[in-house]
Amino acid sequence: MARLFILLNSVALLLFGTDRFLVGANRPPAPVNVSVMNLRADSATVTWEVPEGDIIIGFSVLQQKQDGHMQRFIREVNTTSRACVLWDLEEETDYIVQVQSIGLYGESQASKRVHFKTLKKSDRFPSNSSNQDDPTVEGLDKSRNLQTGEMIIIVVVLLMWAAVIALFCRQYDIIKDNDNSNSKEKVKPLSERSTPEHHSGGLLRSK
Repeated sequence: MARLFILLNSVALLLFGTDRFLVGANRPPAPVNVSVMNLRADSATVTWEVPEGDIIIGFSVLQQKQDGHMQRFIREVNTTSRACVLWDLEEETDYIVQVQSIGLYGESQASKRVHFKTLKKSDRFPSNSSNQDDPTVEGLDKSRNLQTGEMIIIVVVLLMWAAVIALFCRQYDIIKDNDNSNSKEKVKPLSERSTPEHHSGGLLRSK
């Protein structure tokens, strides 16, 4: 009986160890080339890359102050995004960020720590072509394009109204001129309308 119990324990430990080994072997590798871009006074964008050949279904981002007083954990699944926008940051503050990949069999090891510092509110981040990949900048570009389209529509409508008003004024002037000419033709001088008088003359008789 004791031998059977020992045998069952050995099999259970073997199965448990094999399962942990398989799960660990199927975990995705840690993200690489983690960087922080588009720094603002209250936001920043974290980007990373994932080695090819692994199925990634999400990511986890650990954000904390360098002094360790505040931590924030962001987790998203069912996404292939390789970027995450960090909001509500404090200006001129040092932060540390790490990224993990989420696969079908668990999460990867955390990436290397990346340090960054937010800007002052008075500072402006220089324009960069890589900003086009930032969801925040993309949203601003869409709103700007929308405002430009609205302005074009308003200008076109105003021009159409101006053309209609000008056409109406022109037609009104033509009609007015025609009415004036017709009234002049109807009204003639009195000398033309009066019948000429005929004076009859006679011979004077001498008395």
